[in-house]
Amino acid sequence: MVATTAASAFFPVPSPDSVAKPTKSGNGPTNLGMLKSKSSSGALQGKANAQAPRKINGTSVGLATLPVVVKDEGSRPSTAPRTFINTLPDWSMLLAAITTVFLAAEKQWMMLDWKPKRPDVLVDPFGLGRIVQDGLVYTQNFSIRSYEIGADRTASIDTLMNHLQETALNHVKSAGLLDDGFGSTPEMYKKNLIWVVTKMEVLVNRYPAWGDVVQVDTWVCGSGKNGMRRDWLVRDCKTGETLTRASSMWVMMNKNTRKLSKMPEEVREEIEPYFLNSAPVVEEDNRRLPKLNDDTADFIRSGLTPRWSDLDVNQHVNNVKYIGWILESAPPEILESHEISALTLEYRRECSKDSVLQSLTAIPGNQDSDLKSCGEVECQHLLRLENGAEIVRGRTEWRPKYSSNCGVAGEVPAESA
Repeated sequence: MVATTAASAFFPVPSPDSVAKPTKSGNGPTNLGMLKSKSSSGALQGKANAQAPRKINGTSVGLATLPVVVKDEGSRPSTAPRTFINTLPDWSMLLAAITTVFLAAEKQWMMLDWKPKRPDVLVDPFGLGRIVQDGLVYTQNFSIRSYEIGADRTASIDTLMNHLQETALNHVKSAGLLDDGFGSTPEMYKKNLIWVVTKMEVLVNRYPAWGDVVQVDTWVCGSGKNGMRRDWLVRDCKTGETLTRASSMWVMMNKNTRKLSKMPEEVREEIEPYFLNSAPVVEEDNRRLPKLNDDTADFIRSGLTPRWSDLDVNQHVNNVKYIGWILESAPPEILESHEISALTLEYRRECSKDSVLQSLTAIPGNQDSDLKSCGEVECQHLLRLENGAEIVRGRTEWRPKYSSNCGVAGEVPAESA
């Protein structure tokens, strides 16, 4: 009795509701609590077998026999009734799986490191332009893409010219003057008139690099009775440095007859409210552009033909494409060691999709010198049809690449009284 009381202090007796299950083994300590049940007159009797306690120093120690209570089958509580709550799945497993997926996705997203390193990349990331300065100046940002740069990792002259043309059309569209046509106003569309460029002058102080963001500002001014002048100013969004200045002259041409036309009064009334009274950003170069021929040209490239992608919506070759054709006849030594610092183009005739052209280039006064070692170089150009009809006359000025040539910084003009 004493041994039983001492053992119960260290080994708690199970509750009466617990039921002991018999084991198959019949030897050793594992037989503790083995039951022999026998049914007689509806009652159950249990008998527990226990191992005899050991004696140490004359005192009995060991495990005591624990009382076992066996309940009748009829006395067991019934299972809980089947309800909607009991039939629901274990949502904790589903939530754990979803959490694991989200954590893995977040880890992969952070490993991509998509965040820009430079804050200037965030400036107008979608290139959405807007009209500023009392509705007379249009401004738009462009990020220099990888496919817009050349071998020296800077934007090409074609890229700059495409930016100028894009802002010009977006300006007309934002002002509500763009109708069906390439920059045609509603009145121009009624009279089958389109804009054509006759002269373009560009000064490049520095070419933007891959990843740079540039801001292009453009506006229009009147030029005589039948013309219009459009100017551009390109600046670095981060530093505000002026990169490029450009000025162009535009006249109207009949879309059906392909002949130049005077500006109707209805059209003038449409566009005059958007004229900005300002001086050109590029001082006009009045030097005459000579006409080249087979004898005066130093380099000739023949067999140039337009592709379908070179045509614009007016079904003639885009004027930016002419620049690429002109440079086809430029000597490779200049293309490798120099870059264009100034460009002047005079458009004489349009080019159709079936035209075959020749590109001619002359370098006056530098025939015998090493072009790579030269400082500034001037080239004269002519783009003509195979029958001799002139398309474009041009002049390019070149400077050595990576030079610290800085031009005069321009500013967006303010409307004068």
